[in-house]
Amino acid sequence: MNSDFLIIGGGIAGLSTAQRLLMQGALVTVLERGEVGQEASWAGGGILSPLCPWNYPDEVTRLTARGAELFAAWVQELHAATGLDPEYEVSGMLVLAPFDAQTAEQWCATHNAYPMDQVRATEYNLLAQDDALYLPKVAQVRNPRLLRALRQHVESLGGRIIEKCAVSDIVVENERVQTLTTTSGTFNAKEYVVTAGAWSKEVLGRHALRLNIKPIRGQMLLFKFDMPPLRHIVLQDDLYLIPRRDGHLLVGSTLEDVGFDQRTTREARDMLWQRAQKLLPSLHGMSLIQHWAGLRPASPHNIPTIGRHPHLGNLYLNSGHFRYGVTMAPASAEILLNTITGAEQPFDITPYQAGWNT
Repeated sequence: MNSDFLIIGGGIAGLSTAQRLLMQGALVTVLERGEVGQEASWAGGGILSPLCPWNYPDEVTRLTARGAELFAAWVQELHAATGLDPEYEVSGMLVLAPFDAQTAEQWCATHNAYPMDQVRATEYNLLAQDDALYLPKVAQVRNPRLLRALRQHVESLGGRIIEKCAVSDIVVENERVQTLTTTSGTFNAKEYVVTAGAWSKEVLGRHALRLNIKPIRGQMLLFKFDMPPLRHIVLQDDLYLIPRRDGHLLVGSTLEDVGFDQRTTREARDMLWQRAQKLLPSLHGMSLIQHWAGLRPASPHNIPTIGRHPHLGNLYLNSGHFRYGVTMAPASAEILLNTITGAEQPFDITPYQAGWNT
């Protein structure tokens, strides 16, 4: 089967890119080194916002805001097409001290996508005593369900997915990619898109130029209550608690520069659990349901690289989203598709090309 596009990487970036291309009538094949959707896209918490948006550059908040704007219609379309509910929910996020209140208030006042209220944390069944910020428009999604729905939709649109297929070489002639050498043989197409997350630089090899994408491990804990123990997402510093509709509670996360090591550690488990208990005493004595780790595709300042390779005319990249790959997914796919087709962009995308030279 010939393909118009070969996509290297079957996470949220790869599947959302494949979906958009298929809906334009392209023939698409996705190559995944492991199993589709089982890396960072699956491992994250699914908060559809930067944790404290006022701490990030505009290049990040612009892309996350666009992604959040597109998300409700996107998941509704997926639910209708597949019957699978990704459980998109506008649950709001409570930001507990310490934080720079003046900076946060000024930033939110100038960004309509992030309205903010000042509240008392004690009103939310938490031990925190200080004032808190409440961001009512912050939404969440259940990553594994979103990925299952995306995969099903991609396949129903005619997309081909090949798992256990690692790319070992990108063969180039005359400034164009000719073939991919993989553990499942050679593949060729008209156009190629790398969406390999933390492995993108390794996949590109000598064609990575000065791209700076590397793995940063994040560990998460999962608990189960009879009823949701919180009404909203809760954030304090880099610790977050995410309540699901069915009573599951996610606690995360670490930021560990340990290469491609995906092992969990007792130290991280104990630290996350103890910090979470200080905020939510009902966690004391609870059984830990699951503990896992994922490797985020870290990039400088959390700014991903999206677009055409500077020297290879039929090679594209959609990677380096760091902590916000799920949030940015629909917007990143939109930008990449517009780049490929020459359509008008929703905003200036120049910053998302700069990663090739960092």
